[in-house]
This record gives sequence, C-alpha cells and structure tokens, in this order.
Amino acid sequence: MSAKTDNVPKWVRVAVGVLAVVNLAFGVMSYVSMSVLFKDGAGLDLSNTILKNASYEFAARNLAIGLALIFVTIIKGAPEALVILTIVRALIEFQTIIIAVVQGEITAILLMPLAFLVLEVFIVKTLIGVIKKEEEGQ
Repeated sequence: MSAKTDNVPKWVRVAVGVLAVVNLAFGVMSYVSMSVLFKDGAGLDLSNTILKNASYEFAARNLAIGLALIFVTIIKGAPEALVILTIVRALIEFQTIIIAVVQGEITAILLMPLAFLVLEVFIVKTLIGVIKKEEEGQ
C-alpha cells in the first residue's frame, strides 16, 4: 500500500468525489421513491414485497459505495483504495450497460452510465500510473 497519498491528482479526487455524491443521491432517491430514478418504477410493481426489498438493496448498494468513495476521497486515501472502489463502481456501470443492451433498451439514457464508465476508466488508468511511479520511487 502506498505510503504517500498526495501524489493523486486533484482532478481525480474531485471526480471520485462527484461519483460518490451521485451514488449517495441515487441511494437516497431510491429509498424515497424508485420512480424518481426510473420512470414508472421501470414497470416494476413495487407493492410486491420481493421487488420492494430489491429496490432497497439497490439503494443500500449505492449508499455503501458512495460512503466508501467519500471516505477514501476525504481522508486522502491511498491510490490503491481509490482504484479498487472505482473499479467496483465501473463494474456496476458495465452491468447496467449490458442489461440495457440485452433488453434492447438502447436509448439516450444509456449515455449516462457510458459517460461514467469512460470517466472511471480514465481515473483507474491515471491512478495505476501514480501507483507505478510510487513503486519505482521506493
């Protein structure tokens, strides 16, 4: 694990912080009402107990990832921690894209997870470079 955490570019910390706030917002909005994020609850009958619990799992996942990202960003966590959490978030974006493509729902709304995925790839690539530089300097 890196001893220095100040080698992480400021833009990376800001971008990860924005992604964290997005996750927190999605989590809170999901607890309040899934229809805020998904028009008509994505066609789901949320009076069904199983689907209602699944929506709470979705909200909890977003809140957990958001809180972890904020924690690592604010306390100036090591680049390795930022990479791991960003990869987790990127995997979720990738899953969202795959599900939309498989269901044939290729619409403009797909641009949001695609844009986040591209940003996350840049963040991970940058942080891997930071980690390599730190390892070479030791």
